[in-house]
Amino acid sequence: MYKKPTNALFFIAACAISTVASAHIGTQEHVHASFMAGLLHPWLGTDHLLAMLAVGAWSALVAQRLDSTLLRGPLAFANLLLLGALLGLQGVASPAVEPLVAASVLVLGLLVLARHALGGVASIVLAGGFALFHGLAHGAEFAAAADPVLAIAGMVVGTLGLHAIGLALGWALRSSPWGRRIAGGAVAASGLGLLLQLG
Repeated sequence: MYKKPTNALFFIAACAISTVASAHIGTQEHVHASFMAGLLHPWLGTDHLLAMLAVGAWSALVAQRLDSTLLRGPLAFANLLLLGALLGLQGVASPAVEPLVAASVLVLGLLVLARHALGGVASIVLAGGFALFHGLAHGAEFAAAADPVLAIAGMVVGTLGLHAIGLALGWALRSSPWGRRIAGGAVAASGLGLLLQLG
């Protein structure tokens, strides 16, 4: 029987955030600085942070059981994020990047709020499509890093960490309809605010 969520999940999430933020850079300053910059990058931008948490939460909310289907959205997001970042490093750009990053926060928040399930392919296309534009934004920012490839590697690790926290929070919210609606509504409202700022 599934137990109702407790504050433990939120404590775990807070510990994970503080652990990443206080990680030691080490002796190979440029190499580790690049990796750490990438690792922290998704955690420091509100749009990226909310989108990545929402992907994990949405995936957990609509999953039928604890199996591989739970990871479709997060893995599609991480892989297309990597592709987008590599393209961004090569100078690929689009004027739609910022609007679509903001739109991803809005749409993913609404999906969490409504606990709306999509088919497997549609979930992958949606999560991966948004991730591609997140990756383009990241890649352009990492072009000036000491080691851009290591920065991107760190970004992927940081993203997977956010997805894992989102999965845990989403699973906890399965038994809390009002908690889910509040969380999804807050994310969607943030996305709408980001879109209005761009307008």
